[in-house]
Amino acid sequence: MTSRTPRDSRLRLVPRQPIAAARRAVANRGSRPAPRPPAGIPARPELSRQARAGLAGAVRLARWAADECARGGGLCDETVDRAAAALGLTAGQVRSEWDRARLAGLLELHDGTARPGWRLQAWDRDDSAVLRGWVALFDAWSLAHPEPAGTDPTLAAEVVEAAPQLLSVMHLSAGPVSVAMLLDLLQQRVAEIRAERCEVPYGTQPPPAPAPAPVAGDPLPELLDWALRGLASVGALVMRGDAGARAEALLTPLGNWAVWVKLEQICVAAQSPAGNIELSAEAMLRGCADLTPGPARAEYRAWLAARPVRSAVAELLEAARADDAMVRGLAFEALRAVGAPAEPTVRAAAEEPVLRPYALLWLAEHEGHDPEEAAEVLTREEATWLWVDTAAAVADHGESRLLVRHLDSAVQGTVPGLLEEVRAVGHPRTVQVLVALAAAHPDPALAKAVRRAAFQVHRGGA
Repeated sequence: MTSRTPRDSRLRLVPRQPIAAARRAVANRGSRPAPRPPAGIPARPELSRQARAGLAGAVRLARWAADECARGGGLCDETVDRAAAALGLTAGQVRSEWDRARLAGLLELHDGTARPGWRLQAWDRDDSAVLRGWVALFDAWSLAHPEPAGTDPTLAAEVVEAAPQLLSVMHLSAGPVSVAMLLDLLQQRVAEIRAERCEVPYGTQPPPAPAPAPVAGDPLPELLDWALRGLASVGALVMRGDAGARAEALLTPLGNWAVWVKLEQICVAAQSPAGNIELSAEAMLRGCADLTPGPARAEYRAWLAARPVRSAVAELLEAARADDAMVRGLAFEALRAVGAPAEPTVRAAAEEPVLRPYALLWLAEHEGHDPEEAAEVLTREEATWLWVDTAAAVADHGESRLLVRHLDSAVQGTVPGLLEEVRAVGHPRTVQVLVALAAAHPDPALAKAVRRAAFQVHRGGA
C-alpha cells in the first residue's frame, strides 16, 4: 500500500531576519575551498560558450519579448504570431523558446507584463550568470519537455526523482552508458522509491524489493526515453547509436560539469568582489557580498561618504529595484548605514510592491523594533513574497544546503501550507525557486510535492 499524499513535514519556526538572508547565501558559500573539477571538464569560459550556444534561441526570443511585449501581456496567440514573423520561427518553436527563457531566468512576467530577467542583462558579460541560467533549465528539464500525454503523473514523478541517480552513474562512468543499463537502473530505483514510500508497521522489516523484470506493457522504457530526450533537449546529454537496446547516452561537457557540481554540493561563485568607492551602487553591493558584516558596513560608509546623501539613497534604491534579490537585500543593509536621512525615501519606496517588504522591515527597525521581531509588521502575503525573494537570492548565489535550510525561515507551519501560499503570491521567480528547492532537498516526498507545485505554477495554476 503506497501513500499518494505528500508527507506533512513540519517547518521549524525560528527567529527571522529576512534582509540578512541574501548575505548569508554568499557569506557562507566560501566556508570551504571549492574542489577542482575532474579531468576532462572544460574550463568555465568554454562551458559558458556552450551554454550560450544552447540557449541562443531563448535569449533571442527573450530580447525580442523584452522590447515588444513591454506594453503588457504574456504569450497570447497574437504575441506568438508576431514573434514567429519577426524571428522566423514556427508557433511551436516560439512557445518552446518562451518556456526555456522563463525557466532559465532570462524572461520574467510581472503582473502579466514580460520583462528581462537579471540574467539576460548580464548574459554577454557574466559567465557565471550564463552557467546558472543553464543549470536552472537543466533542473527544470521535465517542465521544458513535458511527459507524453496520458502518462501516470505519479510514475512520471518517480522517473524525475530517479533521474539524478542515472546522471550520477553516467558521470562516474566517464563515457557512454547503454540505454539497457540505464533502464535496469531506472527499474531498480523506481522499486526503491516505491519501497521507501510504503507504510510499514513499526518494528517490521520489509523484504528487499526486487527490480521489476521487463514485461509487455511496461511504461518505464517509454518514460526513460522521455527523460533522455528531455535531458538532451536542454543540452545535458547526447544519444548515440541505433534506437533500442544498442543506443547509448553520453553526458555533454555541460551535463558532466553540472552533475559534478551537484555531487560536490558546491556553488559556482556568481561574481568577484569589487569594493571601491568609485563603483556604482550595484557593483559596490556585489563587491561587498563576500564580506562579513563589519567590513561590509565600513565599505557602505566609505561609499556613502563620497556622495550626497540624497543621490546615494536614490542610487541604492534603484539597485534594489533590479531583478537580483541578493542585491535588493544588500541595498537595504547599506541603507541602514544612512539612518534617518533615508527615512522619507524609504517610506515612499514602501508603496512599490517589489520593495515593500524590505522597506517595512527597514522602517520597523529604524523606529526601534527588535530586529528579531520586525517581521511582525509584514502581512502573511508580504512575508511569503519576501521568503520567495530571499530564496531566489540563495538559489542564485548560495549552496543548495542553504536553500534547504531556508525552509526554516518560512512563516507557514507546514510545507503544503507554504507551497499553497507561495503559488498564490505571484512572485516572478516562484518556478525557479521551487525547481531549485526540489533539486536540492534530500526528502524525496517533499521534493516531489515541491516539483508538483513548480509544475502547477509554470502551467498557470494557482
